[in-house]
Amino acid sequence: MAHDGPPAAPPPVPPSGPAVASSASSPAPSARTLLPLVVPSLAVGVASALVLLGVSAVADRLEHVLWQSLPDALGIGRYSALWVIVTLTATGLAVGIVVRLVPGHAGPDPATTGLIDAPLPARVVPGLLLVTGLALAGGVSLGPENPITAVNIALVYWLGRRAAPRAPVALWPALAAAGTIGALFGTPVAAALILSESLAAGQGPGQGPGQGPGPGQGPSQGQGQGQGQGPGSGPGPRGSLWDKLFGPLIAAGAGGLTTVLVSHPTFDLGLPPYPGTGWGDLAAALVIAPVAAALGMAVVYAFPHVHALFRSLPLLRHPVPALTAGGLVLGLLGTLGGQLTLFKGLAEVKTLAADPEGWSAGSFALMTVVKLAALTTAAACGFRGGRIFPAVFAGAALGLCAHALVPAVQPSLGVVCAVLGVLLAITRHGWLSLFTAAVLAADTTILPLLCVAALPAWLLVTGRPQMRLHEDGTPAR
Repeated sequence: MAHDGPPAAPPPVPPSGPAVASSASSPAPSARTLLPLVVPSLAVGVASALVLLGVSAVADRLEHVLWQSLPDALGIGRYSALWVIVTLTATGLAVGIVVRLVPGHAGPDPATTGLIDAPLPARVVPGLLLVTGLALAGGVSLGPENPITAVNIALVYWLGRRAAPRAPVALWPALAAAGTIGALFGTPVAAALILSESLAAGQGPGQGPGQGPGPGQGPSQGQGQGQGQGPGSGPGPRGSLWDKLFGPLIAAGAGGLTTVLVSHPTFDLGLPPYPGTGWGDLAAALVIAPVAAALGMAVVYAFPHVHALFRSLPLLRHPVPALTAGGLVLGLLGTLGGQLTLFKGLAEVKTLAADPEGWSAGSFALMTVVKLAALTTAAACGFRGGRIFPAVFAGAALGLCAHALVPAVQPSLGVVCAVLGVLLAITRHGWLSLFTAAVLAADTTILPLLCVAALPAWLLVTGRPQMRLHEDGTPAR
């Protein structure tokens, strides 16, 4: 919605000629310049994980109240059609009120944001945390990854610029993003893959046009650069990729280790063991992954139209009615798809995987379509949340649908290939999609097949619109 976002951040300060020359001629990082990154990187990683764990814990408690204690006290079925519709509609109303009234309006329109963006003003953080917790507890089909990453980047950037004003401005967003992603997946590998994609594209988290040094430089390097707003980057640090990722990898490792020690997460779905690759598996993978990518692209193409619908109708131009209406639609979709299509989908997908024969092909197909429709509606109407975990659920349901239709397709193969295709379309992060699909099966023998299956799927999605909009409502590419 047009008025959701906070006031625009000041434009980046373009670097002067001497600053560029200084950065370009600076020596490659050494142990002496990298060691000062260790303590701040560890601190940022642990803090990022604690923010994620704290929000998740509060949301879990509220979820227990909304979906168990309250309906039991009222004598209503916990996941009856009436309760699903009422709860999600009320969640939309509550989130809309927060977006409308809380300072900062819980950040910009979520349709225009991605997993890693430029730092938001610190005053946005309380509202963004509140609406994220409400959406997670209320059953909205979005995950915590986008808003929690934005919160951590905003907090770390704000604190870091005050605690160490001479440190390169790109350092703090990179550490916060890496620490959060490491905490989300319980491993630093996902963060390393995403940041390596950013570096390969010539940009880093929060870097502005012409921005100077990347995250691998020591605190004394790269002075006089911009303020870390917007995408893009200028001259980066010399040295190897490991030099550039040294600090972020520490932050990601600290974040992942904190999550593992506190909550013991696992992405292993407990699928039936993969018996090994055969020629039939290759044929199945080359069909399932592109079909899943095509289905994901259907969602991507529908996204700007659904978003425009919420912005164009006179009654839905403001966040309170738009989010209330969005919550009502999500409630209706939840009654159609059933209890498993609610929430972010990480716990629900394990229920599906535990019994691949427990539903018919039609039921799996229905859950796939409903989950993707719920994801599109939630992201378009103004709920703050991420798209990775709902996309994983949709891909898993689609893969199990393929197994139900063709029993010769192994459940593990169907799930990982379909998850790969859907994630490629919706996130456009190739390494992250491949990594996520691979860890679901917990079997490295399936990796070569996934790499091959990714190629035709990637050809379907590359260069096409993304599930992210510009301020004028046109799709980003």
